[in-house]
Amino acid sequence: MNLKVGDKVVVISGKDKNKEGKIIKTLKNENKVVVEGINMVTKHVKPNAQNENGGIIKVEAPIHASNVMIIDPKTKKRTRIAHEIDEKGKKHRISVKSKERLN
Repeated sequence: MNLKVGDKVVVISGKDKNKEGKIIKTLKNENKVVVEGINMVTKHVKPNAQNENGGIIKVEAPIHASNVMIIDPKTKKRTRIAHEIDEKGKKHRISVKSKERLN
């Protein structure tokens, strides 16, 4: 998976299409990511030490990694990710549109 925590992404399919957000968690084994404010679901929570009242809360659910694209830092548009190897042999992610290195 080419996505990392902290990447700004845009959703390209589903109920939250064209919404943007930042990745807060990656689930590599399932090939899914959790994006803040995207794919919100309601969850019923029992009262416990952290949440004394319990009740219904909204949380972000994972979304498949193929349904999001990274936002190019230079052009601010969605782009694919390519890889290049520098002279030291280290692999870097680069934007396909602007050829800019992603952190």
